[in-house]
Amino acid sequence: MSIFGWGKRGGGGDEDKGREEGEREVKVLGSGCARCIEQERNVRAALGELGVDTQVEHVTDPTRIAAYGVMSTPALVVRGRVVAYGRVLTKEEALKILKESLENPL
Repeated sequence: MSIFGWGKRGGGGDEDKGREEGEREVKVLGSGCARCIEQERNVRAALGELGVDTQVEHVTDPTRIAAYGVMSTPALVVRGRVVAYGRVLTKEEALKILKESLENPL
């Protein structure tokens, strides 16, 4: 059985076909500083704990970051929506936010 309908780690296959682009999108926005790298590490750890097999994009381009309306980094974007910004999330905080964001898409 898959979690959130995304397939298990290492999965893929038929259950991932036909998904809208961006549905599985997770991005960390930030300059690439130590805080942003820590945010990315914590987000990846949380996704691993959830068993979600998705890519995490680290966006460092200031123009792309500004397009999300983010003025303070690091920030976390799930499915195109900014869900946290301005501070480094712990793995536990990221886990809670990701679980809520993935279970309850807008």
